[in-house]
Amino acid sequence: MLIQRPKGTSDILPDQVEKWHYIENVLRQICREYGYDEIRTPIFEHTELFQRGVGETTDIVEKEMYTFRDKAERSITLRPEGTASVCRAYAENKLYANPLPVKLYYLGPMFRYEKPQAGRFRQFNQFGIEVFGSTNPAVDAEVITLAMDFYERLGLNGLEVHLNSVGCPKCRPVHKRKLQEFLQPHLDKFCPNCQGRFERNPLRMLDCKNPTCQELSDGAPTTTQCLCDECEEHFAAVKSYLDAVGVRYFVDERLVRGLDYYTKTAFEIMVEEIGAQSAICGGGRYDGLIEEIGGPATPGIGFALGMERIFAALAVQGIDIPLVTRKDVYIAVLGQAAAVEGFRLQAILRKLNLKVETDYLGRGLKAQLKAADRVRARFAVIIGDDELARGVVVVRQMDSGDQVEIGLIDLEDYLLANS
Repeated sequence: MLIQRPKGTSDILPDQVEKWHYIENVLRQICREYGYDEIRTPIFEHTELFQRGVGETTDIVEKEMYTFRDKAERSITLRPEGTASVCRAYAENKLYANPLPVKLYYLGPMFRYEKPQAGRFRQFNQFGIEVFGSTNPAVDAEVITLAMDFYERLGLNGLEVHLNSVGCPKCRPVHKRKLQEFLQPHLDKFCPNCQGRFERNPLRMLDCKNPTCQELSDGAPTTTQCLCDECEEHFAAVKSYLDAVGVRYFVDERLVRGLDYYTKTAFEIMVEEIGAQSAICGGGRYDGLIEEIGGPATPGIGFALGMERIFAALAVQGIDIPLVTRKDVYIAVLGQAAAVEGFRLQAILRKLNLKVETDYLGRGLKAQLKAADRVRARFAVIIGDDELARGVVVVRQMDSGDQVEIGLIDLEDYLLANS
């Protein structure tokens, strides 16, 4: 029986990898323009990082983490998201000694034990940005603007920014008390998860996808109704900056995000018909997170987006990613002596940064030229016994079929001049 890949994972095959490279290059380019530097963190961390950083009342920590004991009996977890790891790296490596704000981005695989479905995988790839060291609401607006700029460069349309403020440690207790007073009379009708969160974090009850829970919490006090003056001013400023650059948004007072570390700004970017959820990007401010995991008090904000969900959105909207992969040269050889010479030429041409293939299956000329077509080669260089004896090669332009005979010593100059 053929061994198959684990459920909830996917193979990215060669014809798809080129599309991934295109998306990744757009992301890297936009990060260069906005002044973000790349950071790479371990794929696994100590479990405590996510318990303290993500929050013990979150679905991620309660249900979805891949956690195991290593040989030294330490609890290790495959990273389920990127922010906590980047915050740990920021604090551990004392990046706060650098000029502030510190602006970072990451790209890599994450792991969550979820029910696989359209747009959701157990191993998925995530891109994210994090900004440390500034409470300026303009930074919040820049983070959102960067995400929208990226999607616009891909040609996606119909996107909605859902925006909210979830308050701060000063005004959150006020909202928590009012929320508990509202929910208490019907607590026994909520799902077990919500009942468990009532004392610890009732705000997360508003994020429950259970239709009954949503109906019971309809009309509950919102965070924006309980904001302190500082949070209210911050939220107003974020909206003014977004207005200034023409980023349209919708204030969604039920938006709380699925992680406990958010403060003040929270946002999601939505697009329809891409699977289990319509969110293709989410993020917000987390001014207490680095201190929570043992670092110095440092404000921060960021977002994360799933790469697989980008491809789903592109497919739904019928947007093709341009493929530029093609070979420069295919060397077609006839005979052993010609094969040796072709192998030598291949090495020389690759040193000129040309993409070169040759035949390794002993096929006839017709089959080799078909192979040159399949790899979309610009030129086929044909070498047989007769050409080898005369010190020449035949160069065929694959698009037009035109061909010319030139000396071996002139081949490099000819290909460079015509590539």
